[in-house]
Amino acid sequence: MSSITTSALDTPARRSVERTCDDLAVFALGAVALIAGLTFRDYGLGWDDYTHAEYADLLLRMYASGFGDTAALSFANLYMYGGGFDMAAALLHKVIPLELFETRRLLGAVVGLIGLAITWRLARRVGGPLAGLATLLLLALCPTFYGHMFMNPKDAPFAVSMVILMLGLVRLAEEYPAPSPRTILIVGLGAGLSIGCRILGGLALVYAMVGFVPLLIEEVRNRGAREAVHRLAHVGYMLLPGLVLGYLIMGLIWPWSIMEPGHPFQALTYFSHFFEKPWKEMFDGALVSVPDMPWSYLPTLFALQLPEVLLALLFAGVVGTFLSLSRFDVSARRKTIFLMLTLAASLPLVIAMVKRPALYNGIRHFIFVIPPMAVLAGVSFAWGMNWLTEHHRRWQPAALALFSFGLLLPLSEMIRLHPYEYTHFNHIAGTVRSADNLFMLDYWGLALKQASDGLRDELVERQESPPQGHKWKVAVCGPQRPAQVALGPEFTIGWDSQSADFAMTLGEFYCKGLTAPVLVEIRRDDVVFARVYDIRGSSISTLLEIPPP
Repeated sequence: MSSITTSALDTPARRSVERTCDDLAVFALGAVALIAGLTFRDYGLGWDDYTHAEYADLLLRMYASGFGDTAALSFANLYMYGGGFDMAAALLHKVIPLELFETRRLLGAVVGLIGLAITWRLARRVGGPLAGLATLLLLALCPTFYGHMFMNPKDAPFAVSMVILMLGLVRLAEEYPAPSPRTILIVGLGAGLSIGCRILGGLALVYAMVGFVPLLIEEVRNRGAREAVHRLAHVGYMLLPGLVLGYLIMGLIWPWSIMEPGHPFQALTYFSHFFEKPWKEMFDGALVSVPDMPWSYLPTLFALQLPEVLLALLFAGVVGTFLSLSRFDVSARRKTIFLMLTLAASLPLVIAMVKRPALYNGIRHFIFVIPPMAVLAGVSFAWGMNWLTEHHRRWQPAALALFSFGLLLPLSEMIRLHPYEYTHFNHIAGTVRSADNLFMLDYWGLALKQASDGLRDELVERQESPPQGHKWKVAVCGPQRPAQVALGPEFTIGWDSQSADFAMTLGEFYCKGLTAPVLVEIRRDDVVFARVYDIRGSSISTLLEIPPP
């Protein structure tokens, strides 16, 4: 991989290709921004949205009271997470004419676009303009990442924060042992934002400690152990202002973390053990308690949910990284950079496979490994195209066509699934049609928004009104508060199906299929995501399906 940026002469034709790649990347970012701006309202609320909005109000109230009101520091378990995204959304809501949860969707899109842009710049720095463009396209057309950036208030901002930190670490490796002020700023910003989002951001320290080994070995060989240690200490000293900045940022968005020095470690201990009452989720056709998920949970879901082209190029990138470690024609800096990227893309998964913590909600907690995966894949594609330029130029059009076809596969699925892109399963899995009976799809209940809109439209079309002095009663199998927000004040919701007028159910295994008239049905790719039933006059004891043992 070392020949990516040096394999060809700096000719006018090459410079023209590089400018074209950069122009196409800017165009792609603009296209994603336009599409996001037109569609962000389509995304529903997840299980956690309402609670996160409450957390934001408590945090802002705490700051407004000069820390007189500290209810935020003991709210649910969210005080062990940062609230930067939530506070930003609450503040933005005060200045733009959008409803609160629409504002949260819009801000999610903005944060996701920032993540795409940073990942593009990271890949471009590592592998050149073609690698940057390929990486951007791979990440933008990764349905899992794209879908989560709109509606995931914890994991998507964390993923963006981690890629900012990774950009800082790559710059640090390139500039070692004299990091520029900009690099110091980026490292501090990324560290503060990532750890301020989730304590798991501390993994970046492991990436750096292991990743810098090749560079430090070269330092010892060329300059001796004493001088190598001196230069390393000098770098640590130069990073201090950035780390102080990071600590301040962490404290701003995660105030509980700095109330006592040991609080971050308490959060790490807390999240290393399952902290809720266990429940069961569908995995590979079986109901499994979330603390007992097999080691294969994450590798299986990543293999079945990431686009095929990303998986293939990622494999090539990881293999290339390990092969480069033993090559003398690859510089120590390049080895360090690729080793850090490979660790960022794989180490969290390996740790989870070994430690086997409670796993649930698919791969949403591990969205942060997808950007470095995309970088490795994009750099691998650029390396392959450069190799073909030198050895088999006539095969380049075929390789480009194959890459384009690989991108069209997830794009077509994203169009069909919208706004439920996060439920995507690739063609290896047989798409969501085959995955529906084996895995959970809409585990966050986003389809209840569209089902609610459909119910309201259906009642208007039928010119039906609730009885005098009453509201329509809707029994909901799924997240209750998001359903209430989506339905509005004309409805009351709950679990009681015996006194309800309508039943709204997700298409997941735990919601019963009812023998009642269907008013609304939300489908994607022949898979039912949600239904609304007219249960007036029916006798339905429960909406929950009790699976057979």
